[in-house]
Amino acid sequence: MIINNKEFKSGTHVMAIINLTPDSFFANSRTRVDTDLMSRVKYALDNGAEIIDIGAQSTRPGHTPVSADEEISRLSTSIKDIKKAFPNALISIDTYYSKVAEFALEQGADLINDIWGLQYDNGEMAKVIAKYNAACCLMHNANEDKYESLIGDIKKFLQKSVDIALNAGIDQNKICLDGGIGFAKNKEENWELLNNYDKLNSLGYPLLLGTSRKRMFGGEPEDRLKPTLDSTLLACKMGIMFVRVHDVKENKEVIDKFNANNN
Repeated sequence: MIINNKEFKSGTHVMAIINLTPDSFFANSRTRVDTDLMSRVKYALDNGAEIIDIGAQSTRPGHTPVSADEEISRLSTSIKDIKKAFPNALISIDTYYSKVAEFALEQGADLINDIWGLQYDNGEMAKVIAKYNAACCLMHNANEDKYESLIGDIKKFLQKSVDIALNAGIDQNKICLDGGIGFAKNKEENWELLNNYDKLNSLGYPLLLGTSRKRMFGGEPEDRLKPTLDSTLLACKMGIMFVRVHDVKENKEVIDKFNANNN
């Protein structure tokens, strides 16, 4: 997987979640651009994050969607500011709007993290990503929780996303895939997907796992760190390339411990 000029060949790497939203499900992840954005980015980078994933819209269950213009307003100058302060930082933008993606890539973003796997806007997102020769993460999603075969249906969706990407001219070395835990899946389906996540490897692309503090673990978001860390250890064992997390330091420690015990 190539993001900007950095190649990820093996191992498990941390993508840090930065939410520029007032309503993300984990309150401690909400970040104000004017007060604590830069300190949060610095903390993430200092503690081992290799990608900063910025979201300007909550996608928690039951969220109220905001417009592309509102996302752009929330992003404001944040991408340029981060790049100025941390020139080597890799910035991912979590959006399914092609208009937001274009704005972000113009500002210097390196990766688009699309929760609809390029299937939201009739191929416009794919065109924008290809235009800027950017990287992308393509996630499985659905309008309703109905599956003939959970893993099989997810693979079909993601294969369609890959086909859209390649047909638009996106470099195959700049694509990773996300099974979409927590999206259009009930608790049992989320666990089935997690425990069989490595089956998505057959698609031939690096994988990203996003389980951080999600409700599949039960309890309140504040109480879900340990099961999140357990899922990161599973990601290491399965050879999943990226974990998208709120708690960078703790998850990186799990990865480092795994690497030390297996090298």
